[in-house]
Amino acid sequence: MANIGFIGLGIMGRPMAGHLIAGGHKLYVHNRSAPPQELLEKGAIACANGADVARQAEIIITMLPDTPDVAGVLFGEGGVAEGLEKGKIVVDMSSISPIATKEFAQRVNALGCDYLDAPVSGGDVGARAATLTIMVGGPEAAFARVKPIFELMGKNITLVGGNGDGQTTKVANQIIVALTIEAVGEALLFASKAGADPARVRQALMGGFANSRILEVHGERMVKRNFEPGFRIALHQKDLNLALQGARSLGVSLPNTATCQELFNAATAAGGGAWDHSGMVRVLEKLANYEIGQG
Repeated sequence: MANIGFIGLGIMGRPMAGHLIAGGHKLYVHNRSAPPQELLEKGAIACANGADVARQAEIIITMLPDTPDVAGVLFGEGGVAEGLEKGKIVVDMSSISPIATKEFAQRVNALGCDYLDAPVSGGDVGARAATLTIMVGGPEAAFARVKPIFELMGKNITLVGGNGDGQTTKVANQIIVALTIEAVGEALLFASKAGADPARVRQALMGGFANSRILEVHGERMVKRNFEPGFRIALHQKDLNLALQGARSLGVSLPNTATCQELFNAATAAGGGAWDHSGMVRVLEKLANYEIGQG
């Protein structure tokens, strides 16, 4: 069993860390606020900062909101880098900039340690069920060493390529998710306004070629009016910003990604930055002056 560090114990990180304890590993944790009592009761050991976590653990995992958060935790005062020793592995499971990720990897490599970028997909449901998809960038030997730990948190685990490629894959994932949420929202709104029962329409569509995990999970959220996160719109905005910034640097046009970002922007302007990202449908409903299920 390994000594593992885990930094970032929010909606996603808390259950992910819990699976590692359940798998028999010794877990050293740090969080911006006090670590969840449930993890401490299961045996997690609270640390004062990232450096303390890195001194105790051989594999250090971060699960944080955005690129600056990861930079601060890794390289700020009392950061992980201060506690690293040769041979350790830093695993960032956040969703952040692929370009910054390559820089972070170089800085960690210079300390004699390996770096894996391993963002996830599956949301809080997948985190709790240990069924996350994990997209990994980094050296193959480090991936092989960490893979049994990944298997405690996820099911579909793929080494995509070198450092940064995991984050690039996650950006691609977020493009697909956003566009599919928009498509499901339009379809259920259309069906409802036409007089059909949106719950039954969703059920029928789930048996055909239009079926998707988004239709299953977020379609139900739209019908049942449950927009508690989940995955917050503000975080999906961050991911689409990465997509659109990357597209500009590559000379690629992503017109429908830009449309979805504008819908997220409108939701945030209406006070919905903390809504689950399925709440994008509320902007479509505003444009139609009609709410799914009101007929």
